[in-house]
Amino acid sequence: MFAAERRQLILEMVRANGAVSLRELARVVQTSEVTVRRDVRALEAEGLLDRRHGGAVLPGGFTRESGYPQKAHVATAEKTAIADLAAGLVQEGEAIVVGAGTTTQELARRLARVPGLTVVTNSLLVAQALAHANRVEVVMTGGTLRGTNYALVGSGAEQSLQGLRVSRAFLSGAGLTAERGLSTSNMLSASVDRALVQAAGEVVVLADHTKLGADTMFQTVPTDLITHLVTDDPSAADDRAATELQALADRGVQVAVAPAGPSGVEAGPGRRRDLPVPGQRRQALQHGARVADFAPRR
Repeated sequence: MFAAERRQLILEMVRANGAVSLRELARVVQTSEVTVRRDVRALEAEGLLDRRHGGAVLPGGFTRESGYPQKAHVATAEKTAIADLAAGLVQEGEAIVVGAGTTTQELARRLARVPGLTVVTNSLLVAQALAHANRVEVVMTGGTLRGTNYALVGSGAEQSLQGLRVSRAFLSGAGLTAERGLSTSNMLSASVDRALVQAAGEVVVLADHTKLGADTMFQTVPTDLITHLVTDDPSAADDRAATELQALADRGVQVAVAPAGPSGVEAGPGRRRDLPVPGQRRQALQHGARVADFAPRR
């Protein structure tokens, strides 16, 4: 593929998705991340996109939200591995809330096997994934349907969550930074996510590597309210994503890294990698972390 063809394809992917990692771009255009990085620099020089934390985003500083069809085809293997790991946090008989998103949809498919579970959600995709789970009770919020992500939003959704108390909230979003925490590009979605957080004792964020370092318009969960982050392993060349994970760990977020092979299958037994975090608040990025590794933050 010639350079002009590669760059046009890269530009189309970024326009369709708002933000795409170098890893994903390299996979689609079938070349190395070094070559893709050079292409991204050339496109940035023309003002067509911006480089951001190991990837490319639309110009203008903030990434925009893409619709479900685009999100469903981004980092699919990584989302599968994240969902596998996050499902280990859920115990029989628990009551949890699960927000909207393609990663939380993957999580819901695994929760169908947890007996006695109660899941409160504003996501039609999450509810659909649990529709035939006989041992799981699904409670949906009210609200107005937002078709781009098949979620219920608005005052009806927020009011239905008032007075609710559950053990954990599982949320995704459009961006995650140590400075601002989890964020999204839509005001209505952000308001419902905040209501979900208020209902939960702990907050678990599910974010693949394409979200790390991305900054979007509306903050949903500040960093100091995030108990756990479940993510995938950033590319070895993506130093900025690794730096972002380190910064989140420094802020007290317990980080677990789900290993994934090319097909999204977990890459064998868990391997631990400790981060050089100074002081007593040292955290570990854990490959294949177990439920026991997610000790509640005090």
